Amino acid sequence: MATTKSQRIGIWVIAGMMFLGTVGGFIAMMVQPGNDAKDKAELKKAQNTYTKAVNERQKKVKAQAEELSGKYYSQFAEYTSRPAEFSNDEAKELKVEDLVAGEGAEIKKDTKFAVYYIGWNPKGEVFDQSIDGKKLKEPFSVEGLADASVIEGWKEGLIGMRIGGVRELAIPSSKAYGEKGQGDKIPANTPLKFVVMAIDKPAEIPEPEIPPILEKYYKEQYGI
Repeated sequence: MATTKSQRIGIWVIAGMMFLGTVGGFIAMMVQPGNDAKDKAELKKAQNTYTKAVNERQKKVKAQAEELSGKYYSQFAEYTSRPAEFSNDEAKELKVEDLVAGEGAEIKKDTKFAVYYIGWNPKGEVFDQSIDGKKLKEPFSVEGLADASVIEGWKEGLIGMRIGGVRELAIPSSKAYGEKGQGDKIPANTPLKFVVMAIDKPAEIPEPEIPPILEKYYKEQYGI
């Protein structure tokens, strides 16, 4: 999905920290020559506060993902055998098959939910999935299909599905990545298949607030 301004600023800040390695080096780069020690101290304090908040959030996100994995892994792992070769003719048009009907709310265009998924190409090659060894990755959250940054095949193919259900999608290239493709495993004009499990959207763990002094700096320097 598209990132918010706050998320973009946070990415820049954390990337700067990773590149420079130390808070001191990062602050030295941020502070223009001539600024006094007070400015440097304030920037360093703001960076420390923000970094600590980011780390705390990451711990919470990881814990939540592990809890959900424990709940859903055994059920979803059954579908790792689904990926197999298929012909383009099998996905000339969007097709859906409910493998598990589900008993939760019906998914509509504005429904907020999350999914685990496995995606593969006509060669049977998995190009992306929620399974990571013997556990599940953090589920992919959908804030309503109407405005979600997902392929058209998902926007249309997940409508009518129920929370708790598992659905297989056969998606023509025109409703996937079309003539542009997406990486080595999805060349131009490639139809795709997915197995998708829909679950209730996990409790949101908010992004930490960017300290105003850092936000101001990045706005002035990079216009974000």
